Amino acid sequence: MTDYTIALITDVFFDDPGGDRLRARLGEAKRQGADLAVLPELPLNPWSPARKTPVADDAEPPEGACHQRQAAAAAEAGVALLGGAIIQDPATRRRHNTALLFDAAGTFVAAYRKLHLPEEEGFWETSHYEPGCEAPRVIHGIGPAVGIQICSDGNRPVGAQLLAAQGVEIILAPRATPHSTYPRWRLVYQALAVTSAAYVVSVNRPKPEFDVPIGGPSLVVGPDGRVILETEAPVAVIPLDISMVGRMRKEYPGYMPFPASVYAEAWQRLGG
Repeated sequence: MTDYTIALITDVFFDDPGGDRLRARLGEAKRQGADLAVLPELPLNPWSPARKTPVADDAEPPEGACHQRQAAAAAEAGVALLGGAIIQDPATRRRHNTALLFDAAGTFVAAYRKLHLPEEEGFWETSHYEPGCEAPRVIHGIGPAVGIQICSDGNRPVGAQLLAAQGVEIILAPRATPHSTYPRWRLVYQALAVTSAAYVVSVNRPKPEFDVPIGGPSLVVGPDGRVILETEAPVAVIPLDISMVGRMRKEYPGYMPFPASVYAEAWQRLGG
């Protein structure tokens, strides 16, 4: 595979209960040639971590209403989709900020639970859901090898390195961040792309919610660290040259090995 086209959908849909705007955004992406559309963090939920007090009804069981709406929208548009929801595990009752990946037929492909949760003004996330407990894995089934890192996961780059060691080609990074912090996020994603020799695609929530100053560009960084797209448009589409990943893996630092056993021993010692 050489070209794979990504749509960045800088929009949220909690005020779109019928799904008309979501379907319209995905339809526009498909008409522009998108293979995959990427939504922001928790795209069908209001930004409830704006307040410390948990919201009783903002989580759903596996394959709940948000899951079904996103699956149906992907199938109708004929485009793969990365979305998400707050999912409550029926066995443990624990709630998780969960990314959901669907193929172009609307079939569920994979889920990933956010591992790193902030707890500060406007982002009281540990008050709303718990961190995941599984390391990120490369996902196959929509074309290229993809991996998922949700927002703050990028500031603990071991996840991106684990994905790189598994041969990831595109790291998908939905987020919810303030406009004022964008320069730092841009730098973080450039570093992740260079050290992983992979594309990084990050889509932000578009505007302030509950007085939290969320906003700032969505972006795509190439495996050489160059920012190739910055946008605040509701729909922006860009083709990615997947063969570039292979080329960058033959150059520094991409060709260096990952001494997994050394890392594992060190982390085991630190974990006690």
